Amino acid sequence: MSKLITIGDMQVQVEGKGPPLVFCHGFTTTGLFWREQVEPFARTHQVVVINLPGHGPSARPEGREYTIEAFAKDLSLVFDQLKLDDAVLVGLSMGGTVSQRFTLANEGRLKGLVLVGATPHGLGPDVQVANVLAAIDEYGVEEASQRVIERSFGPLTSKDLIEFAKREVIQTPEFVAKRAITSLNESDTRNELQKIQLPTLVVCGKEDRITPADQSRALAQGIPGAQLVLIDDAGHFPMLEAPEIFNRELRQFLSGLAH
Repeated sequence: MSKLITIGDMQVQVEGKGPPLVFCHGFTTTGLFWREQVEPFARTHQVVVINLPGHGPSARPEGREYTIEAFAKDLSLVFDQLKLDDAVLVGLSMGGTVSQRFTLANEGRLKGLVLVGATPHGLGPDVQVANVLAAIDEYGVEEASQRVIERSFGPLTSKDLIEFAKREVIQTPEFVAKRAITSLNESDTRNELQKIQLPTLVVCGKEDRITPADQSRALAQGIPGAQLVLIDDAGHFPMLEAPEIFNRELRQFLSGLAH
């Protein structure tokens, strides 16, 4: 990833000029999972791609917290340092949970919210926290993370894309993964979603087994006026699996905010 700058414990990519568009990845993934969005949207926006602490090239100090609340504060640090205002925040999976928590505390800093493969509480049956922790203990964090990745894509996904994802997720160390998945499992915004008064787009792949589409429906129903888009033949990473469709839906959402 080019043009990385250091903000707190994070490596952050900033590209382009214009209204800010901030991308936050998910559990054990990295900013590179937004690789199909950076160049197209940097033509019209200031694109900010975060690598959360403990993920990808970012720092992983032992002494800090790796919780949803801590990651939301990291997001605030990015907004402060880059002086972001009226931004659109795009969160994937765990990044969607972080984005919900950030939005509830900082709604005035945002113009719109996009939640991709996200849930208001918990995860799908394939990634129950007890199973993830047991797999980490049995196989080690690298193999456990790669096993989740193998179940994360739709059936039409190329082998190259799956191998890319498997290379990325092994960068997250065990202590970070265990703390993050435990916090993610505990997070629950179901009783707070109605407080989100921002234009919101919820996107999910129809083949998503990590956060099944019912979870996205619950999000869209809980957030007043939210739009729901389900993408055919895509799994947990529709922005990688079906980038043309995903980018078209995101651009249409952004265009609606401009009016």
